[in-house]
Amino acid sequence: MKPVLVAGELNVDLILTGMDSPPVFGGEILASGLCQTPGSSSMICAMGLARLGAPVRFVGRVGGDERGRYCTEALGRAGIDASGVIIDPWLETGLTIALSSARDRALVTYPGAIAALKAEDVTDASLQDASHLHVSSYFLQRRLREGLAHLIARARLAGLSVSLDPGYDPEGLWQAGIRDVLPLVDIFLPNEVEALAITGAADVETALRELAALCPTVVVKTGAKGCIGIDEDGEIHRVSAFTVKAMDTTGAGDSFDAGFLHAWLNSRPLDECMRWGAACGALSTRALGGTPGQADEAEVRSMLAGVTA
Repeated sequence: MKPVLVAGELNVDLILTGMDSPPVFGGEILASGLCQTPGSSSMICAMGLARLGAPVRFVGRVGGDERGRYCTEALGRAGIDASGVIIDPWLETGLTIALSSARDRALVTYPGAIAALKAEDVTDASLQDASHLHVSSYFLQRRLREGLAHLIARARLAGLSVSLDPGYDPEGLWQAGIRDVLPLVDIFLPNEVEALAITGAADVETALRELAALCPTVVVKTGAKGCIGIDEDGEIHRVSAFTVKAMDTTGAGDSFDAGFLHAWLNSRPLDECMRWGAACGALSTRALGGTPGQADEAEVRSMLAGVTA
């Protein structure tokens, strides 16, 4: 299998658990758990793909600091080719503080180097011999999105397929040219909040159909409800969420992306790709952080066999 190229942000996640609600200004709450893990949507997806056995290349930027070293070393331990990660001594690597419960999470992010990656940082050598380009955190990666259309064109010329996960827009605008980019990609993987915000639709199926008018394959992640997708023929597909004993939902959507893409790149039909995504997303919640609980291929197959038996 040719490598999957992930172009995106790298940061560290500091996860606090055991809270039923987030704090308010002027108050204080206590957490019962704390851990540090590799973070960022792009990195979690890349590590999920590697865990499933896919060869992965990563292009990104980090600062010349301890957090940057932590990220590059984590990529290396996962077997990911991190030769395309640029270490910029003038930048600080980003940090996300995640307040997590088994139901959901709230995030506070110091962007640092997150927005520093440029489309031209993805070299022709990085694209060479790759099978697929995945981009996450469209709204956070301001400099990358400025040249994203040209990057996608270069990827197409090199024979790559392309997927996009928009991520949350902390500015709350939900535009930034994303509608112009969607016709250029093969797969769009928003969650329900993102899909509704981008389209302004009142319900997820309406949002799905509106997005499908722009992009061939759209799958909307709906959390505990599972996911809903639409194929190139306009047929709606629904997959229910898998039941696991969840510890932390951080990065579950990014692990979903990894499972979906792994199946899609192995020419599976859409509903099977969605089941792979749902299984990977669910299994990733077994441990604190976005990556420690990620499943290997055997674990996913076992979960799928248990459901379909």
